[in-house]
Amino acid sequence: MAIKIQKTKLKLIETARVLFAEQGKKNITMNDIAEASGKSRRSLYTHFKNKDAVYHAVINYELSCILEKIQQVSKLKLAPDIKLTRHIITHLDAIKESVQRNGSLRADFFMDIYAVERARRINDKEEHGYIRNILKDGIEKRVFKRIDADLSATIILYAIKGLEVPYIRQNINEEFERNKQGIVEFILTAIKHPTPSFLN
Repeated sequence: MAIKIQKTKLKLIETARVLFAEQGKKNITMNDIAEASGKSRRSLYTHFKNKDAVYHAVINYELSCILEKIQQVSKLKLAPDIKLTRHIITHLDAIKESVQRNGSLRADFFMDIYAVERARRINDKEEHGYIRNILKDGIEKRVFKRIDADLSATIILYAIKGLEVPYIRQNINEEFERNKQGIVEFILTAIKHPTPSFLN
């Protein structure tokens, strides 16, 4: 679930996110954040020692919101293949929404790969666990082949992250959106038991 943050701190993070999104991190000062939030500089520095600390808080909160949407899927009672499909689509849609909402922040938030990947490690570990659980359920119910659930979860997670690129770079077009389900089916084809020919 999303990070639980004290009300004043959350207000500062959201204000900074909007300013970074509109003007880019490098063009915003701590004074700008304090003034736009209606909080004092003292209050801002009580929570964050500098702009980089604010930036990393924005990243962590944004990623936690993405993970929260993925967590909601993990709680659904669905057939394993449908649940995995929903997981992948939810992940991609959450990334798309975040990219679109963050405007100029894309250059900092998504292209500062080292900062983002450091922040994503905890999220990735949790998401890996959700995928592994779906796979284990699918293996047990004979929906999926007898695969190594842990290794397969790693492969699927990195495949999903690779599919983020069109969203991050904003090379999103109608064809990609139309084919998104096909991409998911491609992933599923490798792990699902084939349907017997007499059932086709």
